[in-house]
Amino acid sequence: MPEITITDTDKRRAADQLLDVREDFEITEGMIPGAIHIPMGELNTRLGELDRARPVIVICRSGNRSARVADALTGAGFTADTMAGGMIAWQRAGLAVT
Repeated sequence: MPEITITDTDKRRAADQLLDVREDFEITEGMIPGAIHIPMGELNTRLGELDRARPVIVICRSGNRSARVADALTGAGFTADTMAGGMIAWQRAGLAVT
């Protein structure tokens, strides 16, 4: 599964869809501005909230869940990448959160 860096995610976030698949309690730690929050367990029922015409960058806490979700999205016809290092790496780099 293609992994992209937090730097590439930051550059692409205006054009691509950012999908945060963490659980509700994890979101309290902050999200990347503009990200869509769909917990991993709800993805199948909420897939219609994503635009198939735009690439998706999947985000979780550390990068493990997001890799599985990106793989599933690719199988469903989306163009999807996973953000290496997840929100741990994003916040460690001091990038914006809401």
